[in-house]
Amino acid sequence: MQPTKHNWTKEEISEIYHKPFLDLVYEAATIHRENQDYSEVQISSLISIKTGGCAEDCAYCPQAARYNTGLEVQALMKVDQVVEAAERAKAGGASRLCMGAAWREVRDNRDFDRVIDMVKAVNELDMEVCCTLGMLTEGQAQRLADAGLYAYNHNLDTSEDDYKRIISTRTYDDRLNTLHNVRKAKLTVCSGGIVGLGETDEDRVSMLRTLANLPKHPESVPINALVPVAGTPLENQPRIPIWEMVRMIATARIIMPKSVVRLSAGRNEMSTVEQAFCFMAGANSIFAGDKLLTTPNPHFADDMKMFEILGLKTREAFKNGRPANTLNKPVETTA
Repeated sequence: MQPTKHNWTKEEISEIYHKPFLDLVYEAATIHRENQDYSEVQISSLISIKTGGCAEDCAYCPQAARYNTGLEVQALMKVDQVVEAAERAKAGGASRLCMGAAWREVRDNRDFDRVIDMVKAVNELDMEVCCTLGMLTEGQAQRLADAGLYAYNHNLDTSEDDYKRIISTRTYDDRLNTLHNVRKAKLTVCSGGIVGLGETDEDRVSMLRTLANLPKHPESVPINALVPVAGTPLENQPRIPIWEMVRMIATARIIMPKSVVRLSAGRNEMSTVEQAFCFMAGANSIFAGDKLLTTPNPHFADDMKMFEILGLKTREAFKNGRPANTLNKPVETTA
């Protein structure tokens, strides 16, 4: 088993990414089996606790207020509504609940106080709790940690060079600073990107290099396939070929062997066979439930049938330990 590496060059990652397809998948599958239980997949559920009206201009997002996507803006959910959603997700097999709010950044107000109450309530269900709320200060990250948050999601989306083509309302450094604040609060990091934005292979390699060369690899690396939404600037982007999605997953698995690689957005358009290639290449988590924030997603029952066909099993919550801020337990190495 090779030691974890944090000084990858673009050339090294590019060489991996461009290997012959079957060789790449074989290497990724081998590394996956060396570092994790290859048959175990975590099921997460993602709910939108505050939908639409976002001030950002992310070119892929139907929740941006400036785009006419037909999305109905909804106020912040009540705590009991979130608990009900979490209970349904847990009954369906989910061990993690991620709550997403269409905010540019967290503000210290009553809405954030309510999110803190949501985190506490879901944590009591013995589920891993993740939030994605936009930019975050160190103090806000600590409040979430003290409430029992397990992970914070803040994706890089694409490479630093390509970033301004997709988003102009915040910088790449803003995203990296949020990840730094999350780490300082001793939360686990969930950060990945989107494939199919019109980026180049070099952009994909660069984004993966940024993630892999962080002081500590993200515990969770979501790989999303763009789901084009009418009314957004990327509405006419073609669906990304499955082989390119598998290449991203396999490369992420090889350079970040202990991270959970999440097969995220875009699964609704993938067949069972296509998803099987993703699992073979090292994906070991999915989002389940009928929606992924605002876009369609496979149902729990369909995923359980797929798991049975592929011989996969669900991963329990907190398998590798809880963060230091929950139950006063020490931080253990997470995967």
